[in-house]
Amino acid sequence: MKKVDVSSRLIISKLSELEKEETRALLIASYKQYEKDYEDKSVWEEYKANISSSLEKQEVEQILVAKQGKEIVGTLQLFCNGKTAYNKLELEIFDPIVRLLAVHPKARGRGVAKALLKESLLYAKTKGARCLYLHSGEMMKEAISLYERLGFKRDYSKEFSNQDILVKCCRYDLYKGGEENECQSS
Repeated sequence: MKKVDVSSRLIISKLSELEKEETRALLIASYKQYEKDYEDKSVWEEYKANISSSLEKQEVEQILVAKQGKEIVGTLQLFCNGKTAYNKLELEIFDPIVRLLAVHPKARGRGVAKALLKESLLYAKTKGARCLYLHSGEMMKEAISLYERLGFKRDYSKEFSNQDILVKCCRYDLYKGGEENECQSS
């Protein structure tokens, strides 16, 4: 990645076919920091392969990219529910789910993740959802801290293990008329 032009305004848009390879490289660069947290290196390699192939999955409802100037500095994927996101009916999540939120290491601390999540909340509202969910590996402490600062709450009932990693669930309760709604999946 070239030096990011921080003077350029951040633009959020849907991923185009021409942006897939740059976005794939950004995903791998962003998640590479967690490689050391996998004791079993084959589990990391499988996770990396899943991240790389995620842009081709039919179950993805929408992929957003954040651009600064002509460069893609962040991305995330939106799914309609738990079945399409994880093929886990037992999660019983019937609201949108964010997966694979990634910000290039050189663009962190500039509000990219916050802008992507804000756009995701708008997406969830247009779908008539009561909540927006996301899951994060237990080692992703900085990400989880960011989600909490943005108003996401931990939902222990929607957590699961993936190999030897606890996958924590965060839920943002959307509001209508100033009152908090209960999530459809609660």
